[in-house]
Amino acid sequence: MKKIGIISDTHGHWDEKYEHYFSGCDEIWHAGDIGSLEVADRFESMKPIFRAVCGNCDGHDLRARYREMLRFKCEDVDVLLKHIGGYPGNYDPSVRSVLFSSPPNLFVDGHSHILKVKFDKTLSLLHVNPGAAG
Repeated sequence: MKKIGIISDTHGHWDEKYEHYFSGCDEIWHAGDIGSLEVADRFESMKPIFRAVCGNCDGHDLRARYREMLRFKCEDVDVLLKHIGGYPGNYDPSVRSVLFSSPPNLFVDGHSHILKVKFDKTLSLLHVNPGAAG
């Protein structure tokens, strides 16, 4: 089983603790508002698989590198990663149609700066927001 590190909203801030906490991870997922290419490069240099989306505070440089929404499979789990997503019962309009037409198993977003892990019974998906890191 893979070990996944989930983070969001670093806002250009690099904390040396990231290397400690994510050193044993097979993948790192960043749910947007990375904040700078330097922070993105540091995560990418850690050598696990780094998956990320751009956030509303990210500039053109990060938007050129990362998409607004990323859907992928990880160990047969269908994952959707987006910065602004809302939460069960109140999803953001920018992602609502995707979630309701083809719900993933796991939906990871950021933006709210509030840690939330909640199962959506209506869509049968797990929603994870890691809160703000920086």
